[in-house]
Amino acid sequence: MTAPLLEVCGLRVAFGGQEVVHGIDFTLAQGEKLALVGESGSGKTVSALSLLRLVQGAQVSGSARLEGQDLLSLGEHALRGVRGDRVAVVFQEPMTALNPLFSVGAQIAEVLQLKRGLNAAQARAAAIELLASTGIPEPARRAGAFPHQLSGGQRQRAMIAMALACEPRLLIADEPTTALDVTVRAQILALLSDLQRQRGMAVLLITHDLNLVRHFADRVAVMEKGHLVEQGDVATVYAAPQHAYTRRLMASEARRDVQDPAADAPVVMQAQGLRVWYPVPRPGVRGWFGHDRFVALEAADFTIRAGATLGVVGESGSGKSTLALAALGLLAHEGALNVGTSGWLAARKEGTERALRRRIQVVFQDPFSSLSPRMTVEQIVGEGLDIHEPGLDAGSRRARVLASLADVGLVPEQGQEDDWLQRYPHEFSGGQRQRLAIARAMIVDPELIVLDEPTSALDVTVQQQVLSLLQRLQRERGLSYLLITHDIAVIRAMAHEVLVLKDGRVLEQGPVGQVLEQPRHPYTQALVSAAAPA
Repeated sequence: MTAPLLEVCGLRVAFGGQEVVHGIDFTLAQGEKLALVGESGSGKTVSALSLLRLVQGAQVSGSARLEGQDLLSLGEHALRGVRGDRVAVVFQEPMTALNPLFSVGAQIAEVLQLKRGLNAAQARAAAIELLASTGIPEPARRAGAFPHQLSGGQRQRAMIAMALACEPRLLIADEPTTALDVTVRAQILALLSDLQRQRGMAVLLITHDLNLVRHFADRVAVMEKGHLVEQGDVATVYAAPQHAYTRRLMASEARRDVQDPAADAPVVMQAQGLRVWYPVPRPGVRGWFGHDRFVALEAADFTIRAGATLGVVGESGSGKSTLALAALGLLAHEGALNVGTSGWLAARKEGTERALRRRIQVVFQDPFSSLSPRMTVEQIVGEGLDIHEPGLDAGSRRARVLASLADVGLVPEQGQEDDWLQRYPHEFSGGQRQRLAIARAMIVDPELIVLDEPTSALDVTVQQQVLSLLQRLQRERGLSYLLITHDIAVIRAMAHEVLVLKDGRVLEQGPVGQVLEQPRHPYTQALVSAAAPA
């Protein structure tokens, strides 16, 4: 038998004497794709990056033999010869991994100059060729672009080009598609598969996306709390998972549990001919005398009834967030947009805008960044009461906060209420933080909640918990949701009606079953196909 390319035995990782990875073993053959799967905190990223000693402050033991050479026994100088040359890494978020002060071409060229000894002209030519191999259009022009001037998919392609600069034997891909839209995600997976086949390299994929594993990997290894609990080929593990944790992960995909609203339910929000545009400067002297318009949303019509969910789906730049901000009254717009029978413009003129804002609340994408790190739980959840019910006394306010927390499943132990309410967001898990955000929105009894990618930052099991919570609150309270997402699985689980956006235009809309099961527009067909299980 051929010796494995990578053989990891008894890998242990600790921080300050506290062990977080407990003696895991796995192998990776040349040309093989292995997925390391688990929730946040399972130890998958720490395990993979510790192979190259890229985790600051970690105490690593065990062995990791790459073509017979133990990486964990190498000194720092010898490891520099391995990093990038024989083992390369594609990091999770390219916007933070790429240097914002240098063009992507210069960053790729730097690797080629340092690792392969090319001169500046040779390195630039090779960088352009690498960008072209990843499918970036106009690679010569894009090589001169800075990271912020590229789309999410283009930034990830640039990261892949940089990782492949020295033709590594092993590529570690750490959540390479988490921040990408569903169609771009499929493109990046196809690109990695093509490059892997062409170059014969092995890929260690780190992810919590089970559908992605089905599309991409040959074998899967499942981690829970620092232990490797199950591994095997993808078809076998998915068909008959042996470990309870693996079965729980498999069962955590979004499930639909919603009621259809009554046909005569009152209208909570209605838009007709909704249009949003932004002024953009004209080039040259023409800019002195006026500006042009960039239309971000064009002629959108929709109706949301009590107890119903309108799902708005599309890629980045499609106009989803623009529509959400307009619905919240935070963007100037043209056309009719009413909450109940009141429009935002009329409410401002009549001085009733605050009352209208109470009827519509929002839950943002990333709970960690949307909750103030300087405010306690009691202050965060009770903030809406300070604005909409300022006459409440301290006791009544606290009772309302505790009741709102209980509604979302956050109940402190008896006698621990005071201590619990004085905690800060960083003391809670991602799922708990999102529940805090929902409690903050719910405390003023809104009729409509705008959900802006409410589960995209969460692990798969936590996603299902949050979706179940939202479904329960809708059934019990008759809530309406405006759901902004690029995740077709979330749309299937939550939405009654779907609106498909691309480049600011509505391409297709209708009942969820009709749009997702029989999509008419080629773009909708591409979205649904990219999200389908393998």
